[in-house]
Amino acid sequence: MTYVVTENCIKCKYTDCVVVCPVDCFHEGPNFLVIDPEECIDCALCVPECPVEAIYADDELPDGMEQYITLNSELSEIWPVISEKIEPPTDAEKWDGVKNKLKYLER
Repeated sequence: MTYVVTENCIKCKYTDCVVVCPVDCFHEGPNFLVIDPEECIDCALCVPECPVEAIYADDELPDGMEQYITLNSELSEIWPVISEKIEPPTDAEKWDGVKNKLKYLER
């Protein structure tokens, strides 16, 4: 099992989760974070830290979010590691809870 960042992180990109990660498994893209499944130790410390509830265990993903397992794996191979908290986008609150955000993902 590993943890997966899902749709609600897109355009929100809060980084509270990266600060608590003991193995630096988060990677940062332009408007999304991902978890490297090879580095994740399944500690679950990141889950309660995410203010938009975008992180799930891979076996507990909400329906329709299965594609994020592959997306996290693929993007973690090309995006840089992030281990320090940064400011979220200025309009992050506006994007919390918006559905069908995959089309806004910037690679």
